[in-house]
Amino acid sequence: MNLKEENQLKILACKSRIGAILGTYNAKSGHPGGSLSAADIFTYLYFKEMNVDPKNPEMADRDRFVLSKGHCCPSLYATLALKGYFDWDELKSLRHVGAMLQGHPDMKGTPGIDMSSGSLGQGVSAACGMALAAKFDNKDYRVYTVLGDGECEEGQVWESAMFASHNNLDNLVVIVDQNGLQIDGPVEEVCSIEPLDKKFESFGFKVVKIDGHNFNEIENALNIAKETKGQPTAILAKTIKGKGVSFMENQVGWHGTAPNKEQFEQATAELEAELSRLEGEC
Repeated sequence: MNLKEENQLKILACKSRIGAILGTYNAKSGHPGGSLSAADIFTYLYFKEMNVDPKNPEMADRDRFVLSKGHCCPSLYATLALKGYFDWDELKSLRHVGAMLQGHPDMKGTPGIDMSSGSLGQGVSAACGMALAAKFDNKDYRVYTVLGDGECEEGQVWESAMFASHNNLDNLVVIVDQNGLQIDGPVEEVCSIEPLDKKFESFGFKVVKIDGHNFNEIENALNIAKETKGQPTAILAKTIKGKGVSFMENQVGWHGTAPNKEQFEQATAELEAELSRLEGEC
């Protein structure tokens, strides 16, 4: 991609991070750390990769997306708002009783959500079902799912991987947000998942390892996935938990802690400064 296009994606991702901080602050709860680490992935999928239409969220031939690590929905919601699925101000009511945007994705209440999720490991199973349905119906839509690296400790992830490979689901892309931290600490200390690439390869996946904050690498990996036939693809994206906010980066405590007023103001100021810098380069 050219520099202008890359910069536009960076601007959108920065806005997505601002939205995630806005939502969790107003909710006084939520999961900012993993939301910030996945923002670039969400941005690329919705603004460059996937065939979707916010004016017709249930379009039959749309590409499908499942956020298997459903607790990291604040930046997904921000991305959906930027895409035009609903108003930005909805983010301020995140997790409020009766609000559109709940603490985990709800396909019945939120435009643009293809699958309700939150129970770790189950989202990837739903994505497998969607991909198989496309095969049965002779449809060419693709299915994308984002997992957390801690989530890969769930046995259901590997049952799904076995199923995907057995059914030659080359229309399925599993993206692992490898920020290295889960609720109880570093993934390698809680229950190491390495070598993750060899595990997915042994289950029959095409594996691509990338920097999950580099849009050119994200693009290249997704192009490889489209070119891969007869097997699903796993993209292992190395990321930084809390990306973009200095005091949140690589801090496990921000897995599930909302910012207070002072922290909200500092985080927003840092992200808005980065946004101004990026917009100045346009």
